[in-house]
Amino acid sequence: MDDFQSILENGISFKRGGEKKENTNNGKVKTKAKKKQYITGAHGSGAARQKAKYREQRANRHKK
Repeated sequence: MDDFQSILENGISFKRGGEKKENTNNGKVKTKAKKKQYITGAHGSGAARQKAKYREQRANRHKK
């Protein structure tokens, strides 16, 4: 009954518990889409080459 009374008086707090995790990726690339071969379309897929062409066009769109 004591726990119930303290909950009534103070409410329930749903805060994150435990230690805070630090950035653990250490500069690693997690997805294939961010790797250089996939960005440049160099891994052999025709669709990837097409997407790389569109990415290059988009990147150069506002450059003079």
